Amino acid sequence: MPNRPYVIDEMISAKSIAARIEGLAKEIKREFAKTDKLVVVGLLRGSFVFIADLVRELDLPVEVDFLEASSYGDAMESSREVRILKDLRGQIEGRDVLVVEDIVDTGHTLSHVTEYLGTRHPGKLKTIALLDKPSRREVDFRADWIGFEIPDEFVVGYGIDFAQRNRNLPYIGKVRFT
Repeated sequence: MPNRPYVIDEMISAKSIAARIEGLAKEIKREFAKTDKLVVVGLLRGSFVFIADLVRELDLPVEVDFLEASSYGDAMESSREVRILKDLRGQIEGRDVLVVEDIVDTGHTLSHVTEYLGTRHPGKLKTIALLDKPSRREVDFRADWIGFEIPDEFVVGYGIDFAQRNRNLPYIGKVRFT
């Protein structure tokens, strides 16, 4: 539980998120139009709301799987050491894969995960992130699709947490300590 009091100011509304996901889904459908089944891999825990809304917008045959990778724990700053805490259940060799991330900050997690999954020889491996903080990037990595580019602010909501709180907010909010 956070020790300092804080308030949350809405940054990106639920309506804006829904509209952006609809647009992203159209682009993804074009990219994967010829796939027999797209494996959509959500990075737990932060992507669970995003992946649920995204796959409902995809008019494609999809299989959903999850991988849990962490470089944060309960901290506000990345440790830069990415650990795989839960691996995929299914096989991805020769299959088209879309990795879904909540936020790209330093880039370490998504870079590590794509390298890790790449060793399993997927047919096509693409990435999408709801949020991107390019000003914080430490590794040269950019997701194939980005929902929103945001400034260097600590955010919560829509699956993203602060010490396991605020994931259930329907919008993206900026944390402001009081």
